[in-house]
Amino acid sequence: MDEQLFFKKLNSLCTSKEIFDFLSSLEVMSDTMASGALQRISEVEVDDNGLKNPEGVLENEVFRALCFRFEFESSRLSNTGLLNALQALIKLRIDPQSTLMASLLSEGKERLGKGQLTVKNLCALGESLLELEGPSCATLEQIVNHMQEKDIEKWSPTEVTMVYKMLQMTVGEGEQYQDLLNRLNSVTLTTVSQLSPKFTSVILNSLVVLHQAQAVPVVTALCKHSVKHIPYFTDDELVNVLEALLYFGHREQIFTEALETHVPKSIFTMNPRTVSKVMQYCCRKMILSKPIFDAVAEIFISDADRLTTDQIAEYIIPFGTLNYLPPSASSLFRKLETVLHARLGHFQPHTLLNLLHSCVLIQRYPVNFLPKIFSPYFLQQLQAQPPGLDIIVTSQLTQLFLTVNLECPFYEGPKLFPKYQVKAFLTPRSSLDVHLLKRVKTGLLYLLKKRIYFSSQVSTPYFYIVDIEIKLDEEGFVLPAAQCEEVHRR
Repeated sequence: MDEQLFFKKLNSLCTSKEIFDFLSSLEVMSDTMASGALQRISEVEVDDNGLKNPEGVLENEVFRALCFRFEFESSRLSNTGLLNALQALIKLRIDPQSTLMASLLSEGKERLGKGQLTVKNLCALGESLLELEGPSCATLEQIVNHMQEKDIEKWSPTEVTMVYKMLQMTVGEGEQYQDLLNRLNSVTLTTVSQLSPKFTSVILNSLVVLHQAQAVPVVTALCKHSVKHIPYFTDDELVNVLEALLYFGHREQIFTEALETHVPKSIFTMNPRTVSKVMQYCCRKMILSKPIFDAVAEIFISDADRLTTDQIAEYIIPFGTLNYLPPSASSLFRKLETVLHARLGHFQPHTLLNLLHSCVLIQRYPVNFLPKIFSPYFLQQLQAQPPGLDIIVTSQLTQLFLTVNLECPFYEGPKLFPKYQVKAFLTPRSSLDVHLLKRVKTGLLYLLKKRIYFSSQVSTPYFYIVDIEIKLDEEGFVLPAAQCEEVHRR
């Protein structure tokens, strides 16, 4: 059978039985076709828990015949057939000490020593050795040395991406391969425009895993390039891109605009993990995108019951952080209350506190859930889990308590014990706030002539910190900041 036709038929089969029946109908198979069959079997039969049907696969006559062929004809196999078979058998959890695996590994290493392997072959062998022996594998250095000797500048986008993916598996040992990574980063910069959505996502993910914080030019170029791929990324690929943007602290207005176009149209088919990552990106980058937030509110109303507790928090908290109520706010918070009533005990303590605190920031007071929050048992749970009862957590508890006292005087449930309350809320400052405050102080010095006439960072009876305080007497004259008598206005 023609190879192209063989692989088209093979990839349409969805069970190992179908694959074995198909292989039985063939009289002749090349080693590339045979190794492709092993790979397809590993794709359909292996999940996160391992081999789904060990007896049905490993005891099958066709499978055993394939293994026999690879074990006793290893020296006559093509590079592709040899290394594809090795990768598939590793995925199928074949014993690494077996004569079959030993034969394939020995042949692969022999061809490596003779310099017979292409870049694609080197990556396949490297990934196999990393799976079997881990990042400290002695042969890995030999593989990288062979790569260094090749003309990296002439590599195709496929080859560049494969090498990134292999090096990603060396994390922990990756620093010793930084020279190769530097050359890869330079080549990637010149070929960014040729990268597919998949390759763009894989490379960005590798740069994060390998901690390539210094590779700013290539990250910037990849982020700009990824804009045109947004409608074509799979959910997992988009998550990789967003994680890279968060890791490298990058933000592009055109990327946000592309997300705003794509997310509302696609949200009903998006994986909840992807929606969570989009909201995390908006929240961390302080992007108040009404089209995205409105779409997320709609999907939450219809799909909240199938979300995990962490995803519920990740969908809702950004609304509070960015102080936004969507048009469907009443339905959104009705749904949230229903979900909380049903699953309150399933939330991690800090997740629940963050969620309820974010509701308060947009005037949605969680009165029905405060007895749980202020209970000694819940406070002990908070204390027992990182970050414990630090200044941020106690500030959130205090704000919840004060807000309900002020806005919900009818609340008669448990109170927050004084030992869990903070004396003041320290507002986190951005660099812009610091510069702005300096300008205000400079202006006040020019106006008032002396520094004694105003205070900064002043604590109030309401637990908040005021940036600047000036005291006036009854006639409107400025008093020294330290004076407490004759103060008419502050």
